[in-house]
Amino acid sequence: MKSPLLALPGAVPAEGADEGVAAHYGDIFREQRNLSQGTGFVDLSHRGVVTVTGADRLSWLHLLLTQHVSQLEPQHATEALVLSPNGHVEHALYLVDDGTTTWAHVEPGTQGALVAYLESMKFFYRVEVADATADYAVVHLPAGSTGSVDGAAAVRELPYGRDLFVPRAGLEGVTAGFGPAAGVWAYEALRIEGHRPRLGFETDHRTIPHEVDWLSTAVHLQKGCYRGQETVARVHNLGRPPRRLVFLHLDGTEETLPPHGTEVRLASDPDGRSLGVVTSSARHHELGPIALAIVKRNVPVDAVLLAGTVPGTQDVIVPQ
Repeated sequence: MKSPLLALPGAVPAEGADEGVAAHYGDIFREQRNLSQGTGFVDLSHRGVVTVTGADRLSWLHLLLTQHVSQLEPQHATEALVLSPNGHVEHALYLVDDGTTTWAHVEPGTQGALVAYLESMKFFYRVEVADATADYAVVHLPAGSTGSVDGAAAVRELPYGRDLFVPRAGLEGVTAGFGPAAGVWAYEALRIEGHRPRLGFETDHRTIPHEVDWLSTAVHLQKGCYRGQETVARVHNLGRPPRRLVFLHLDGTEETLPPHGTEVRLASDPDGRSLGVVTSSARHHELGPIALAIVKRNVPVDAVLLAGTVPGTQDVIVPQ
């Protein structure tokens, strides 16, 4: 779904998973600085929007998701996952309930499969599930923004900003007073800096929540059963995940960034076996080139790694 905000001056379309919105508007570092200082906004209107209504919506979602949502307070933002029977991550939902409707935004293109799964689990519960992507769009305001949220149907308040669900037909009007637009490249650089995993980037078909630190934000370890809960409990109580997410400070002398899927090895053994892969990378306005990577759990935390041909030092996200 192509955003009308691509008509703004300087807009350069994003490609791949973020196709449909702007990658940047001509100055990625200025856009990052603006967001870091609480000004501007990010067009995330390519993301899927799913709504759940009905008297049983929270108790029903509580049975299906990794998060404790049966008593979710209105306007309280949270994250949740849908897992496979074996505990692998299938969907990531960014939720808020407004008192009558539970709103979620999800990765672009995943809303259809999510709605199909939720529909299959309705049984006799009083719930209605809808793909609202055609009617609502997501806009992100950074922490500190003074932009008015009066035009939003729902708002997720977060430590790093606010996610707004706005009528898609009014996207241009709602964002007109938010200040300068920032592209998804700036948003991604700040996401990587914040160690926030993204479905389809930091995850693959084998990913369990422990590997990417979703236990701290999207999984409630004391709630009752849900699909995949046995794996979550077993790994948490008896073992360690086979892989772990790391943050990489990359060598700034290299001209190119290692793309998603670039193999990671020990810098001391560049011809040795692969220890993992780069999942996301960006140029940060203060930190320089940075990346997230998934590596084997037993990789020494003080080892200098090689992302393709680019050396990088690790910050620990998931303990060894």
